Amino acid sequence: MSNTGDLSEEERLAAEWAALAEEGSGESSDVTSGGSTRVLNQDEIDSLLGFDQEGGGDGENSGIMALVNSALVNYERLPMLEIVFDRLVRMMSTSLRNFTSDNVEVSLDQISSVRFGDYLNSIPLPAMLSVFKAEEWDNYGLMVIDSALIYSIVDVLLGGRRGTAAMRIEGRPYTTIERNLVERMVHVVLSDLSAAFDPLSPVTFRFDRLETNPRFATIARPANAAVLVKLRIDMEDRGGRLELMIPYATLEPVRELLLQMFMGEKFGRDSIWETHLATELLVTDVDLKAVLDEMTFPLYDVLNWKVGTRILLNAAPDGAIELRCGDVAMFEGRMGRKGGNIAVRIEDDLYRDQNGR
Repeated sequence: MSNTGDLSEEERLAAEWAALAEEGSGESSDVTSGGSTRVLNQDEIDSLLGFDQEGGGDGENSGIMALVNSALVNYERLPMLEIVFDRLVRMMSTSLRNFTSDNVEVSLDQISSVRFGDYLNSIPLPAMLSVFKAEEWDNYGLMVIDSALIYSIVDVLLGGRRGTAAMRIEGRPYTTIERNLVERMVHVVLSDLSAAFDPLSPVTFRFDRLETNPRFATIARPANAAVLVKLRIDMEDRGGRLELMIPYATLEPVRELLLQMFMGEKFGRDSIWETHLATELLVTDVDLKAVLDEMTFPLYDVLNWKVGTRILLNAAPDGAIELRCGDVAMFEGRMGRKGGNIAVRIEDDLYRDQNGR
């Protein structure tokens, strides 16, 4: 019989490692030569990385995932967008009913912020991608119509019977008829989108092209942030999804207006002071010069002028006289007399003629 003292060196080291493993199985610390090191369990690691399985359904990231996605701008910084798209939903419900002659219900599912590249890679195919341009903002946006909505629109416009699901033939490109019908619907939606922005800032959204390959619909850099609006369109037992993707660069010209909390909000403007300033400007005295004629002489002749030198002007008694305010020509008229004073009767408004107003 052998005792503990007769154990080999390998067996003694194995026994020590087993004892250390039993001690480190709980929340105890692992003793090393340099000191103690805290051992994290699986729940703490998931919480640190932001992969909390229990709270994963709330859509909020934490930990390292929150740091990775911190570059995105939250759409709540532009609260006026919610009002604009609520207005769009109401207008689309009416216009699509007139377009399809069917009972159409449009609902707003979600407004979120995404990276353009991530969204482009997540588009379920087949789908149609419509690129449109905001004329006044000089930039582009993207509208994505999924296959379910495409076949539903085609079925409704071509007289498909109610109560039957739209027939879908996968694995083939869209026909010219299908593209033309979807393009007509895109024009209706873009018209409503322009009208939805009108109270905020007049803008015209113009249809540019229709694509089926997401790579051909690239309108921004992959890392650029964009606003994604998901709409659900239901036509009784048919329907599908329509998504609007507008880059933040496109909305930049109206960013100050989109930051408003309610329509018509003013940023530090004082209407009382504006009214007072306008009233005072209307009663301000302005000096006007009546110019009879203008002549150009060489400097040599001007230096030789003496007291009594006469200059003959080309102005006739009934000739036109120009009235100027500083260097700006304001009016044109004729000279005469009234009550012993020299007067000018205004006959033409030169300032309005020059500025086209």
